[in-house]
Formats: sequence, structure tokens, C-alpha cells
Amino acid sequence: MDEFSTIPINYKGLTWGPVRSISPKVSRKGGKVSMKAEEIERLIKEALPDAQVNISDLAGDGDHYSALVISRQFEGKTRVQQHQLVYDALQGRMGNELHALALQTSAPKAL
Repeated sequence: MDEFSTIPINYKGLTWGPVRSISPKVSRKGGKVSMKAEEIERLIKEALPDAQVNISDLAGDGDHYSALVISRQFEGKTRVQQHQLVYDALQGRMGNELHALALQTSAPKAL
């Protein structure tokens, strides 16, 4: 990746983009800081135990993910409130270890 890249950003249920991103975050050891899909899923399921979670790595770089989260806890909530629940579950990692998350949420559909 070059020093600048253009990517869409989804944060707190709002999408901006494309925006210009300066080089990826780097740890003290010089390595790239990122999250694994399994860690994202674990954090979401800890906060929303009934959730069905499907995580996809969009760019194969461990930095840009999409997530589909279905939970009864979303019932009666606006889309923004649903997204806030998921971002709260990530415990401040959004914008740090997790660079971008395209998020889709919904309550389960009645059969």
C-alpha cells in the first residue's frame, strides 16, 4: 500500500467516503496493528450473546471488514442505535486496531 489510500469509512453508523487515509497504524515494534475476524466476532458476541455474526475481510489485509449482525437486542432500535451497540462492543478498537467496518445490522425476522 502506498503512503495514501482512498477508502470508505463507516463509524458509529455513519459512512463517509471515500476519504484519504494516511499510512496504516504501526505498533511500537514496527508491525501493522490489526484485528482478526475471530476477535471482532468474539467481542460482538460477548456484548450481544444471541447475535448471529458474519465477518468478511474485504481486502484480505486484516484491516477492512464487513459485518452482518443479527440480534434480538436490535428490536425497536433505530439503525444508528443498532450500530452504536456494535461499536460499543468493540471497546474502542474502531479506528485503532480496526480501521474500517462496513456494518449491516437487523433484528431477526419472524418466520
